[in-house]
Amino acid sequence: MTAELHTLTGAYAVDGVPAEEAAAFKRHLRGCPACRQEVRELRETAARLGAALSTAPPPRLREATLTQVAHTRQWPPLVAAVRRAQPAKRPPVRAALWGAAAAAVGALVFGLVTTTTDPGNDPAQQQLASVNAVLTAPDASTVKGAERGTTTVVTSRSQGKIVVLAGDLPPLAPGKAYQVWLIGASGVHSAGLLAHDGPHRTRPVLVDLPGGIDRVGITAEPAGGSPAPTVPAVVMVNLV
Repeated sequence: MTAELHTLTGAYAVDGVPAEEAAAFKRHLRGCPACRQEVRELRETAARLGAALSTAPPPRLREATLTQVAHTRQWPPLVAAVRRAQPAKRPPVRAALWGAAAAAVGALVFGLVTTTTDPGNDPAQQQLASVNAVLTAPDASTVKGAERGTTTVVTSRSQGKIVVLAGDLPPLAPGKAYQVWLIGASGVHSAGLLAHDGPHRTRPVLVDLPGGIDRVGITAEPAGGSPAPTVPAVVMVNLV
């Protein structure tokens, strides 16, 4: 059970663990600094995603919901004792872990933005689905930078993707923009410019993960971006 407890960080961070496992994992956290740090980082990542990707539900959603409620028959009151059913056999912890984590993180990311889980041809919804796939991948690795206004990086080799969640970066001079770089043995690769999504908030950057990448950096470049970094990085996150 001790080995299994180390795998519960993702689900526990988003309240996706049944009460019994949650109590055992909470006791485990008291003596495991590594798990405490990972839970803290995952909770911050989930919170940032919820804020960065939140979208107000369309007005028609409320009307459609109320209309459906008005035509849905409610359960009748219980008038007789019912025979207690035998408790269902619980699935193994590891088998249930990722389903719970995926559901909880998915709710944080998507919210009530659509009445269908199919992203269809909507680029924004496809982007959200791709980000969610990286965050909930079984091999997802989360690393946090040490600088002020911490940046969080989530990588998944199985998905072949990397997600960069920039922290609260210092304001830029006019004509400047923050650019994300993937750095490693294969060289320096631009991951694109950070796009603003409100005051002190940027959208997650999702790009393909080249081989040999061991660092993610952010520099202040001209507004249109640069083919290579021109100034020292304001943020550098080591992935290994």
